[in-house]
Amino acid sequence: MDLRNLPASPAPGLVNLVVEIPAGSRNKYEYNAEAGLMALDRVLHSSVRYPFDYGFVPNTLSDDGAPLDAMVIMQEPTFAGCLIAARPIGILDMVDSGAPDGKLLCVPVADPRQQEIRSIRQIAPNQLEEVAEFFRIYKNMEGRPTSIKGWLDAGAVPELLERCVAAAQAAATKNPSP
Repeated sequence: MDLRNLPASPAPGLVNLVVEIPAGSRNKYEYNAEAGLMALDRVLHSSVRYPFDYGFVPNTLSDDGAPLDAMVIMQEPTFAGCLIAARPIGILDMVDSGAPDGKLLCVPVADPRQQEIRSIRQIAPNQLEEVAEFFRIYKNMEGRPTSIKGWLDAGAVPELLERCVAAAQAAATKNPSP
């Protein structure tokens, strides 16, 4: 699975999201670019499970040195490696181990039941708090200091996405792939 030619954004207002961890899982998978496949990174040692399908936007680079994290609200979990065209509706603004670690919250373009959702204001507050609490608990159990700053609405997404795409392009220029 070579993701180098997959654009971060297939169209304005959309992202390509590669699922690493299906909703309901305690297994933390991560994409291994060298091997070109998903690998089991670890099993969460808390009782919490991923509330939504969780993955990343390919060909981006966040402040934490990894691709931009993204979650997608699905009615049914997908699978590790699934590619989803998604519309970002907000950002969970958090700091993990002292570094900014924003996570996009998205809805899938392929789900007609969610075609009208454009903002985190359309998501139940308790559902948003459940997501924030998941990250608080699981990071705390791993001994990683985490601060949840809150939710940012869809208007904050373009700046974060553009910055992460530019960082990935700069990194690729410095270290071209064979």
